[in-house]
Amino acid sequence: MLMELTVKNFAIISSLTVPFEKGLTVLTGETGAGKSIIIDAIGLLLGGRGSAEFVRHGEKKAEIEGLFVMEEGHQIEAKLESLGIDVEDDMLIMRREITHTGKSICRINGKLMTIGTLREIGQALVDIHGQHEHQSLMRADEHLGLLDQFGGNDIKKALHEYRKLFNKLQTTVKRINELDQNAQEIAQKTDLYTYQLGEIAKTNAQIGEDEQLQKNRNKLANSEKLYEALTRSYEHLYGEDKGLDYLSGMLSHLETAASIDTDLQPLFEQVSSSYYLIEEASYSIREALDQVDFNPTILEDVENRLAEIEKVKRKYGESIAEVLAYAEAIEQELEEMENKDIHLEELQNTRNAIIEDLTIESEALTDIRKRLAKNLEASLMMELSQLYMEKASFKVQLETGETFYKNGQDQAEFLISTNEGEPLKSLVKVASGGEISRIMLALKTIFSASQHITSVIFDEVDTGVSGRVAQAIAEKMYRISEGSQVLCITHLPQVAAMADHHLFIRKETIEGRVKTDVIQLNDDEKTNELARMLSGFEVTEITKENAKELLELATHKKG
Repeated sequence: MLMELTVKNFAIISSLTVPFEKGLTVLTGETGAGKSIIIDAIGLLLGGRGSAEFVRHGEKKAEIEGLFVMEEGHQIEAKLESLGIDVEDDMLIMRREITHTGKSICRINGKLMTIGTLREIGQALVDIHGQHEHQSLMRADEHLGLLDQFGGNDIKKALHEYRKLFNKLQTTVKRINELDQNAQEIAQKTDLYTYQLGEIAKTNAQIGEDEQLQKNRNKLANSEKLYEALTRSYEHLYGEDKGLDYLSGMLSHLETAASIDTDLQPLFEQVSSSYYLIEEASYSIREALDQVDFNPTILEDVENRLAEIEKVKRKYGESIAEVLAYAEAIEQELEEMENKDIHLEELQNTRNAIIEDLTIESEALTDIRKRLAKNLEASLMMELSQLYMEKASFKVQLETGETFYKNGQDQAEFLISTNEGEPLKSLVKVASGGEISRIMLALKTIFSASQHITSVIFDEVDTGVSGRVAQAIAEKMYRISEGSQVLCITHLPQVAAMADHHLFIRKETIEGRVKTDVIQLNDDEKTNELARMLSGFEVTEITKENAKELLELATHKKG
């Protein structure tokens, strides 16, 4: 449930904090006051598409923050845990910033998130229904998705298994097409790969060889300097009146001292050990001196070998390991092309086996959808009867083709007859705006119960209705709010009267800038606002009495 929304520098909103509560909350106000902007802000907070245009003019960024309380055992708990998001007291703070350059920064409980993750979490918490969803109902290609929404986890599991095979089929078909391309292209590719493999094989580079060559090149290029440094090191240590000679004398005297004072024996042993280590080091320096090579021919050979290796690295990879990996890959592809017919037959057999399995999964999907279609028809008819469409007939027409698509082989279309005796026709062609509103509201009623969404937002879904239909829609929204928090932007006084909480959106100009405020209405203010909605302009005593009567009726309907 959304407990609080804070918006700063968003569109015409300078700074706004709106608390929300359980039940049905309506937002009303004059056209252009900013009602839909608040819903837009919630949509962005839940991962909607953002842009720099949302940032208030003259500001550097827009900020949106929402406090949500989850039900214990909510379906996204496992997802939050996998993301390393700590949740205390079942509370989530979602935050999104949009800069004037269009960049978005998203956080959940202080942890940076991608917009995709924000959207995934947000859609599990809140379902926003706006007039754009009317458009999805008016597109037949969206109807299969709506049917699948009704199916919940059963259809999700079946779709998951189907899509795994579908993706595997696509990969296999792609390989078949690649192998089945024209002979000239294969011949050209074969020549290219053969040349590249030959060039790499001729180089015969070994992993780590270039690093060792660079090390050798450095030694050879600085051999004189190296020889001089080693010579001086050796001369300081070895010879008469040199380092080791002095150390040997010192050790002899220390041995005499230790024979007198036995407490000095450990010191003598320590120095003695160090002496022999230094002596051993002098021999190693001598050996290193003997190995210093001034031969310019060897340096040239090293340079040439490095150049040879760098050449193949420039062409085939940043390292020898990458070059060898590339060689292995094209060798395998070359082998497949040279034995195209054999590999093609193997891939075709694999494709056929996948199609057999995919057909089984597709049939399972179709069976589930047929059952869902009947259940959806029955559920929707019951809901529509409560919205004064009891004469309507509704059917989900499900057709199964031969082609495999991402969501199976099925196509669904909603058919409706809005008047008794009329034949069923495509919903896309026959439903009016008011009927579409009622059908979508009926679907939302069904989905909110089956999907356990804790907050539902309706953005002017009551467009095109009035009278008893408006009252029926108001009662339907109230019933939804008994199981889910419902926020609703409305122009219908019947809907506003049924609200548990009434927020009035007001726009005013201060010092040349537009400012939007949200006011929680008390009983008297609510009556005045309903009177305004009823009259459309001037509030009179008659419209006030009508508003009071409407509120009394709403109280009675709530029971």
